[in-house]
Amino acid sequence: MKILDSHTHREPSNMQGAVIVLVLVGVTSDIELGGALRLVHLPATSNVAENAPPATLVHEFSVNLSVSMSPVMPGFPIVVNPRPFTEGFKVNKLSGTDFEVVTTGKEQLDFETGPKIFDLQIYVKDDVGVTDLQVLTVQVTDVNEPPQFQGNLAQGLNLYVGERASPGFIYQVETFDPEDTSQNIPLSHFLISPSKNFRMSANGTLFSTTELDFEAGHKSFHLLVGVRDSGNLEASAVLQVTIVNINDEIPRFTSPRREYSIPEEVSPGTIVSNVTAEDPDDEGFPGHLLYSITTISRYFVIDQFTGTIQVAQRLDRDTGELRQNPTISLEVLVRDRPSGGQENRIQITFTVEDINDNPAMCRKLTFSIVLTERAANGTLLLDLNKFCFDDDSEAPNNKFNFTTPSGVGSSHRFSQHPAGSGRIVLIGDLDHENPSNLAAGNKYSVIIQVQDVTPPYYKNSIYVSILTSPENEFPLIFDRPSYVFNVSETRPARTQIGRVRAIDADEPQSTVMYSISSGGASLQHPNIFWINPKTGELQLVTKTDHETTPVYILTVEATNGEDTSSVTVTVNIIGENDEKPVCTPNFYFMAIPVDLKVGTNIQNFKLMCTDRDSSPRSFRYSIGSGNINNHFSFSPSAGSNITRLLLASQFDYAGGLDKIWDYKLLVYVTDDNLLSGRTKAKTLIETGTVTLSVKVVPHPTSVITTAPRPRITYQILRENTYSPSACCLQTLLLRDQEGKETSDKEKRLLLPTSRCCGK
Repeated sequence: MKILDSHTHREPSNMQGAVIVLVLVGVTSDIELGGALRLVHLPATSNVAENAPPATLVHEFSVNLSVSMSPVMPGFPIVVNPRPFTEGFKVNKLSGTDFEVVTTGKEQLDFETGPKIFDLQIYVKDDVGVTDLQVLTVQVTDVNEPPQFQGNLAQGLNLYVGERASPGFIYQVETFDPEDTSQNIPLSHFLISPSKNFRMSANGTLFSTTELDFEAGHKSFHLLVGVRDSGNLEASAVLQVTIVNINDEIPRFTSPRREYSIPEEVSPGTIVSNVTAEDPDDEGFPGHLLYSITTISRYFVIDQFTGTIQVAQRLDRDTGELRQNPTISLEVLVRDRPSGGQENRIQITFTVEDINDNPAMCRKLTFSIVLTERAANGTLLLDLNKFCFDDDSEAPNNKFNFTTPSGVGSSHRFSQHPAGSGRIVLIGDLDHENPSNLAAGNKYSVIIQVQDVTPPYYKNSIYVSILTSPENEFPLIFDRPSYVFNVSETRPARTQIGRVRAIDADEPQSTVMYSISSGGASLQHPNIFWINPKTGELQLVTKTDHETTPVYILTVEATNGEDTSSVTVTVNIIGENDEKPVCTPNFYFMAIPVDLKVGTNIQNFKLMCTDRDSSPRSFRYSIGSGNINNHFSFSPSAGSNITRLLLASQFDYAGGLDKIWDYKLLVYVTDDNLLSGRTKAKTLIETGTVTLSVKVVPHPTSVITTAPRPRITYQILRENTYSPSACCLQTLLLRDQEGKETSDKEKRLLLPTSRCCGK
């Protein structure tokens, strides 16, 4: 075992030790784990001096590894179950198997007041779980300690003693010896640095030996007090003795100035004077003096500690009492303590000087002026002198003038007369219809600056808006002397016919309103036309009829609030083929013998047709449904308003060709709106219809077939439009007239289709 001197110190290793309290339930058998793991140099006893600093070496030991050569587990060895419990020791690692026990500094090792012996159990464990546990006994050894000062004197003490106090007791020093727990051994006290003004007795009593006078220079003393024990160990402490001055002198003002001139409008908080004083008792330290203003003043305040006088509120030379009297007098009081001390007074005078701080102002900065467009040159628009002023109290600060007018549209139109006078006059043309005035919108913006005549030449801008009032110089007239519009009679209501427009050469253009003052009425419709009052656009209110009224004469009136004008509007109603043929009779019944001769006019029947929008030669006739086997035809088939019904072919009941005895013929009467090629309509065509019933009367000797007659229902659609079936029938008739044979099958196929007319 290696025993080290308890005063030997080592630097702590990087590995921090720990004190852990463990309950060791059992230890694994060394044989089972492969061999012995042993702590070398333990158990052992070591000494350490009291008050040893952290990292003081206590004991060194090593670890003998087991047969398996498993290394010591990280963090081991450790201190466990110390008796008595302590955190004052830890284990540091020196190498893989070498370790040391050192002090931690967490606890004071005090021989006189703490434990003197500690049993530290050192516990080690390797990677395979083999362990060992040994005891290190640490004995704390006594070390002689120097005496110590008690209370505030341990860190140094400052004593205050009033000046002129009689020599005598000042302070009792308190000390003790840590080695003398019973406090029976006396200690010796003394002044390390002797002083003619103080002495100290052996028991630690401090006395003054002279009367301490502050004004004589005895302001403070630095004493070093020493104490010694029986072993000649010493300690020292600083004792500062400060002499307290007595207030017995009147403060004296040291600032030389009593009168000040300051400009108006200095900012609140600006320092305008610095009153200084000194107190002989304080040897010129102004921080001990208190300043105040005794006169009532709302303009100034004084810093009670520094004596600086500052502006408290706005100093306006141009208003109130300062405009009448710019001088302000203050009485300043200085005291050396808040109450019961010494004081002195001084008179301070401030004169507030006028500066040019007010710009020229105007009661109005914006003006709106309306002039007629015929206003004469030299017309006075505005005299700014009636509105502008300067609040500065003294000349020349309260003088101002006006700059030349400028701004959009002001050039060569407005000026000052005389220059700088503020009298704004008209010098140009304001004609509303002048192109240059139109470009400016007949509205002009003029900017004039009112400016001080002295620095800093404050400016204010005055804005004058000049609007030209138009005069009615030109009449309201329509852009045409009259209007003629055409509209088809087939056009529906709300159809746009045309537009009228009235113009006034005056500027700006006024809103023109339009109305129909006369014309455009019928018995059925009081208003056939409507005009948009804002745009002058003419529209139909209802459908017109060329055949009833082909021309309308309207009077349209326009007004702009000042003038009224009217114009004639002629509306021609263009005729269209919108009327279908009307024939008499519209329905007729006839009976004919079965052996009536071909080409006979059946019962002298004839159709007489009229059409309001077609000539008598425009009609074409065709038979639609019911003309079975084409026994009937009309002559003429076209070109006349009168036609006759003829028997076109003989009946053949005996041969079985004919089976029907009652014929119901649907006759189509079409007006002539076909092209010369007769294959396509040029415009709309109109078709009228006539229904004819023809009964064939058999010969008395004829045998009438008793076979039941088929019941056929014909649905006839009557429309005032183009008829595809009529077109198809007309095609068949044309083929017959051209000498082409048309079979009954072709006729049955062609009649119902609507596409035949397009082929």
